[in-house]
Amino acid sequence: MSFADTVHVKKTLVSFAKKCLKLVLMLAVCACLNTQSSYAFVAKYKEDYYRLYHIHYQQLPDDCIENIYWLEKAVNADFCNPQYAMASIQNESQWEKYRALFMMHVNLKLIEQYLRLGRIYDKDVAYFYDAPWKDEYVRDLQKALSCYEAGYYYWEEAKLWAEKANVTKFYFMFITDQQAWEDERERIVTGKLDYQRILDRETTRVRSVMNTFLAMEDETY
Repeated sequence: MSFADTVHVKKTLVSFAKKCLKLVLMLAVCACLNTQSSYAFVAKYKEDYYRLYHIHYQQLPDDCIENIYWLEKAVNADFCNPQYAMASIQNESQWEKYRALFMMHVNLKLIEQYLRLGRIYDKDVAYFYDAPWKDEYVRDLQKALSCYEAGYYYWEEAKLWAEKANVTKFYFMFITDQQAWEDERERIVTGKLDYQRILDRETTRVRSVMNTFLAMEDETY
């Protein structure tokens, strides 16, 4: 399941994309009016889009969706020339491992963002006094469930790229400029990092809370 399967998220992504387009047009007009020469940043490659990803001080839905948008663009774009990579690349083998680690890392970040987005709509417990608003809670829980379920797709992708970065020929090769990515790879292959377990726990809990709300009667409160 990809992010497109989440209707709410998809609609918000489209809205955010339109806002980005308007912003780009405004910046273009300002650049034309500027009498001094300047250089504009144009996102084209995976590394460019990844640099636009950032953790917001406030974790609002639009903040998470903005990051999902940039990370998805990073997944689908081309890699830049190796000399401009986010690590020092000396040979083709390092370039191959770097690409696998990058894709693994981006997919892990997408899982994190979907978990953050899901938590905004989530509710840990269905209290009896929540009955008057059970329909609203159920709608929010459905959004949370969709976000958590979207994480499964990215977890499979992250594991696949971790395996590619962990083949025999890379056993004694490390991209030291991105040690955090290497640590993520090691944690995945050793089972210390297991989003399958986390996503299973969250989806099971959300379904249980939803069922509790759905079982409530008008006289529950």
